[in-house]
Amino acid sequence: MFKIVHAAFIAPGIKRFVVEAPRVARKQKPGQFVILRLYEQGERIPLTIERSDPERGTINIVVQSAGKTTHLLNSFETGDRILDVVGPLGKPSEIQNFGTVVVMGGGVGTAMAYPTAAALKKAGNRVIAIVGARNKELVILEREMGEVSDTLMITTDDGSYAEKGFVTDKLRQLIQNGTRIDLVLAVGPIPMMKAVADVTRKEHIHTVVSLNPIMIDGTGMCGGCRVLIDSKSEFACVDGPEFDAHRVNFEVLVQRNAMYREAERRSMAEFQQEIEAKRQTVRQELEQLCGMNGSRRDAGATVEGRRDAGAAVECRPDVDATVGGLR
Repeated sequence: MFKIVHAAFIAPGIKRFVVEAPRVARKQKPGQFVILRLYEQGERIPLTIERSDPERGTINIVVQSAGKTTHLLNSFETGDRILDVVGPLGKPSEIQNFGTVVVMGGGVGTAMAYPTAAALKKAGNRVIAIVGARNKELVILEREMGEVSDTLMITTDDGSYAEKGFVTDKLRQLIQNGTRIDLVLAVGPIPMMKAVADVTRKEHIHTVVSLNPIMIDGTGMCGGCRVLIDSKSEFACVDGPEFDAHRVNFEVLVQRNAMYREAERRSMAEFQQEIEAKRQTVRQELEQLCGMNGSRRDAGATVEGRRDAGAAVECRPDVDATVGGLR
């Protein structure tokens, strides 16, 4: 079991965990990842390590609620324990002094790009970071990325923060301005990485993407993470997760990632039904405690996030309870 020593949301639906994993913390290098399993019958999910602290024996992972398992994980709090943390897995990022490197993070991909950006900066590169998100609330690691880059650019799809547009708009702007770019690293949703590859291919700029396909065992035995690289099958868990973007068959990658979408949808629907049943139970317990008229009572209760044993509290059984990471 692996203890969570700190857990906190850094954006809506995006949570950072600091987990005790001494062996992983000692061996982890930028670009590598771990596979987590929350309980005995639970699915295995790959998560990139944001940073590690070998002295404290901890690793940081950033998780965005998407399917059942990530929603469940994001309901975990400080002090809770994760059943399995396997890693570090995958090949580390190639770190050397390339010259000028553009590091691009889309959404939660920024957390995956951060450790490599830090290592590239330490190796003497000029690092230009481009961070993109759908809106202001979903911009993450702005301060951290600023600390490890010479220039930081931020875009939001809706223009609610910084400049409106996409990360590829900023990349094109750099190219049009005559900026010499020796390497581009892009981490984010598949459409974003494909768009970056399309831009840099025309300019003959070496580009690397970090792929996060379906994974099960993390050793290449299951074949779930198979990707087509120059029409040849490779495995993201052992041959990657980073690949030359201009050699990746993104169309096949999209198709493979969609293979289990219906099963994931059903699983998530069942999970939400389970959560709703628990929420109804919480409401009923509150109604029994507070009374249907919502009057003030002397009772030990948790109301609006505050526990007052034996104190007068405002009972509000109509308030939605937060259960299992869902509201």
